[in-house]
Amino acid sequence: MNQIERITEMDRCLHASGEAIEALSNALDAYEANRKSLKKLADYYGSTLWMKDFEADEAGMLPTDLKRGVLSEDTVYDLLTDHHELILRMSRIVTKAIEGKLL
Repeated sequence: MNQIERITEMDRCLHASGEAIEALSNALDAYEANRKSLKKLADYYGSTLWMKDFEADEAGMLPTDLKRGVLSEDTVYDLLTDHHELILRMSRIVTKAIEGKLL
């Protein structure tokens, strides 16, 4: 690789890395802003109120036009599982960075 090719490639790396870091920072900002909502959802999902709402839905006692994705056992469970997997993934990335193995 000649000097011009090397500088061109490194410039692409600089810009791609900057965009990726900015995107991750924005995603982390959105994640942090939503953490209270996620905690609220997790608390609700494991509560007697959720079960009461679920049973009312099963009994046809709720309006048919009511959005009720939160009463789907799989949807909430899958979201909470995805969240847990994401936390583990971020932990592994941070551990590698601390150990100097990320770069």
